[in-house]
Amino acid sequence: MSAKRRDSKNRILRTGESQEPDGRYKYRFWDIDGKRKTVYSWRLVDTDEVPYGKKDRKPLRDLEKEINRDISDDILVESSEFTVLRLVKKYTALRIGVKPTTQAGYRTVVHLLERDPFGMKPVKKVRLSDAKAWLVKLQQVDKKSFSTIHTIRGVVRPAFQMAVDDDFIRKNPFEFQLVSLLVNDMGTREAISSQQEKTFLDFVKNDAHYCKYYEGIYILFKTGLRVSEFTGLTISDIDMEKRLINVNHQIQRVGTDIYISTTKTNAGTRILPMSDDVYEAFRSVLQKRPKMKTEPMIDGYSGFLFIDKDGHPMVGLHWEHYFKFIIAKYNRSHQVQLPKITPHVCRHTYCSNMAKMGMNPKVLQYLMGHSDVGITLNTYTHLKLEDATAELRKLSKNQADLDQEMRKLGIKEEEHQVIKMRVGG
Repeated sequence: MSAKRRDSKNRILRTGESQEPDGRYKYRFWDIDGKRKTVYSWRLVDTDEVPYGKKDRKPLRDLEKEINRDISDDILVESSEFTVLRLVKKYTALRIGVKPTTQAGYRTVVHLLERDPFGMKPVKKVRLSDAKAWLVKLQQVDKKSFSTIHTIRGVVRPAFQMAVDDDFIRKNPFEFQLVSLLVNDMGTREAISSQQEKTFLDFVKNDAHYCKYYEGIYILFKTGLRVSEFTGLTISDIDMEKRLINVNHQIQRVGTDIYISTTKTNAGTRILPMSDDVYEAFRSVLQKRPKMKTEPMIDGYSGFLFIDKDGHPMVGLHWEHYFKFIIAKYNRSHQVQLPKITPHVCRHTYCSNMAKMGMNPKVLQYLMGHSDVGITLNTYTHLKLEDATAELRKLSKNQADLDQEMRKLGIKEEEHQVIKMRVGG
């Protein structure tokens, strides 16, 4: 029977353990990928002292417990060199076929992690508290907005989930509700009132400079189109005979690159009917559209309705600026100020107006191009106290009219009560 191996302190060493001539302990094992791997420590157990001038790490026996636990759970024991940055780069490299705007978002997160110490942190050492502390630091120290952090987490979280799925880590440290941790500094996107909408449109219509944008702004208010869908419209998308708007693409800009992409979701591809006033607005746009010697073409699309002064198709940023300048001009000359209004506020306002008018939620979902009716009802409809008050008054008036009609017909009170119960009175 062979003698058991011992260390310099005459302690029996276990299978896979050994001690180097310099006193450092070594543990060799077979990982689940079939590769032979080794870990080192200057200490065998927790009570051992680290030699002077040597770097401390966990005792070898503690490292063995972690390794054997990982192997038992079919989790790969990887080098500590596999960092958060490497993980995110690996994840984004596998995300092929995404839109250019998404790719730009990936690059932004990678660049952030290249500069942030968190990017160099080993993936296996990231705990829930580490993930939370990093996001808090992004908001409180780096002054990132809630929206920006939401986007960053939207890339990092699925990257860590990939590591879970690959049996590299047990749990995803980014699986928690962001709103439970950070201050949501995103301004609530409110619809404006009917009076504010009218005031804004009247000002644009009568302004000597900005009146040329009136029809476009009117269309945004009265169709609920996303601004990228609106700017992507071409002559062939507008059926003036049938009074239909064919929404099947959008125009986007990333940096200096302008390109055509599919609608935001599959539900975004839709055909919208024109009301009479929207029809007149489109007719005016077509009449005023400049005659082009050579139509600009982007990804096979040409005949864009809205062209800038340089002969290029407009993008959403053009209209964002127009709205900003119009509001600033109005507020400089009026005591009662208008709130911030953007093309997206037009979309909110349209949706809220349709909801107030009692439109069927599923119909409204279709018109808005939402994939989920919950988005339509919970995000884009802004009903306030005055709306609730008006609705109750309407119901009360309907009930009073019903009571009066019953009396005219000579229906007795007891019969009246039965009828009221049947109709929900």
